[in-house]
Amino acid sequence: MSAATTRSRTPDRLCAEAVDLARAAAEEAAAPGVVGEHVELVSEGDRVVTHFFECKEMGYRGWRWAVTVARASRAKLVTLNETVLLPGPDSLLAPEWVPWSERLRPGDLGPGDLLPTDAEDLRLEPGYTGEDEPPPNSPLSEEMAELVEAEDAEVLGVAPAGLLLAPTRGSIAAVAEELGLRRARVLSRYGLHVAADRWEEGYGPKTPMAQAAPAPCVSCGFLNRIGGSLGQAFGVCANEFSPADGHVVSLAYGCGGHSEAAVMPAPPRPAPHVIDETQVDPFPLRPAADSGSVSEVSDEAAAELGHS
Repeated sequence: MSAATTRSRTPDRLCAEAVDLARAAAEEAAAPGVVGEHVELVSEGDRVVTHFFECKEMGYRGWRWAVTVARASRAKLVTLNETVLLPGPDSLLAPEWVPWSERLRPGDLGPGDLLPTDAEDLRLEPGYTGEDEPPPNSPLSEEMAELVEAEDAEVLGVAPAGLLLAPTRGSIAAVAEELGLRRARVLSRYGLHVAADRWEEGYGPKTPMAQAAPAPCVSCGFLNRIGGSLGQAFGVCANEFSPADGHVVSLAYGCGGHSEAAVMPAPPRPAPHVIDETQVDPFPLRPAADSGSVSEVSDEAAAELGHS
């Protein structure tokens, strides 16, 4: 038997010596000839020991057959507990499984692919549900709408069978459809924030292109405004020569393709200083040591020096 390795406590002697019992159990569970040498044994608890055998089966490099044996208190008979194939410290393992919703990346969706949205998606919230119906005496009540529909049917005739009709005229559903709100779900506040962060990261004011731009997109003629609350900070670029053509851009984004880049006035330059106080003007009072010339001192300065 090979040298035993312990992790936490001293293994039970009878369980540690039951190598033949453990090997027989491993060979019964495995295919013939794939159980190798005894590798180690580990004490799992009081009178519980796991024996590890090398696995020689192809495709399971580094894996080991683990056979756990146990013994009852004051009993001399060792019994089999379980047999299982486990990976070893150097075994080849498949990468950890990641759900498809976490593996999905922008651009993975191709033609014909369907991307189901979770019912509890935090980016969405319920839209118009039809629960806010007007009271019966309201001008938008169902009775009033039926009268309006009856008048329209007399003028336009009855619609063909199977044709989907527009919402009842005068109903909240009709108003919601006109405003673009008649959808099962709409963007939640969280969905708006994550979309704004994603768009600003790609085409925002902190990008190198925007930092070198002559002016932001908010003053560019190629910017197309969008509706909704996101339209207060974003638009769509329509300049075919811009790197952001067809993309949602921040109003603070910019590029060299600004519509007014050629006629924008140059930034004004400050006027030169009238008095330069950053330099020192020499004013010698004595003759230079290497020459016999006298310093050019005015009569007023000489008179002041003589009185001092």
